[in-house]
Amino acid sequence: MRSPVAYARTAWRMARALRYPEQLQDILELAAVLAPPAAMTRLVERLMRHDSAARAFVERPRVGFLHLASLRTLPQGTLGRAFADHLEGNGLDPDALPYLEAHTDEEYVRAHMLESHDVWHVLTGFPTDVAGELGIQAFSLAQVGSPFALGILAGGLANTLLYAFSERDCRMRAIVRGWLLGRRARLLFGAPWRQMWEWPLDDVRRHFGLDLDAVEAVLAGRAPPAQSC
Repeated sequence: MRSPVAYARTAWRMARALRYPEQLQDILELAAVLAPPAAMTRLVERLMRHDSAARAFVERPRVGFLHLASLRTLPQGTLGRAFADHLEGNGLDPDALPYLEAHTDEEYVRAHMLESHDVWHVLTGFPTDVAGELGIQAFSLAQVGSPFALGILAGGLANTLLYAFSERDCRMRAIVRGWLLGRRARLLFGAPWRQMWEWPLDDVRRHFGLDLDAVEAVLAGRAPPAQSC
């Protein structure tokens, strides 16, 4: 049973994350609250229905240590080079992310999703501002049904209502774009990114069915959505 102090600390972090959604550490520390063990078990069960995810639970591919100097030597247009450029361009230090152990399937989901987060940014083209982060969470929700993603989206919408209403259009567009990309694409969870650094970025997108132009056409009203509710 959690202590009153622990509950108070969680409530404080939630309030701060709601006001300042760009604070990554607060978001990370809310993961256990937004995606408790029972929810993670159900998430693993859903993922196991996909052949690629079931294989990933056996092989456990990890991004692991990143040698950015090596990635920078890759040709322009490769996934690894684009990933290194993304990290440098946004002032992101991969070593600042906590390394999560992955002894169970549930732990592996958390670890792999954390390590893959910025790879997904590169593949989807979402920036790292609040709208872009909401777009990535919508993508994650569509792809794997992550309760953590849904919690972040709920907080992002509340932040928009209370503190950033003028940004509602760009944030909602990002959410819709992320959802459409996620529903149309093949499952990205469990991909062995280290084996794909030398692939052309366009080839990786085609491999996973990430048709960014088609989704932009839908958003621009030039084509009907692939599915209706």
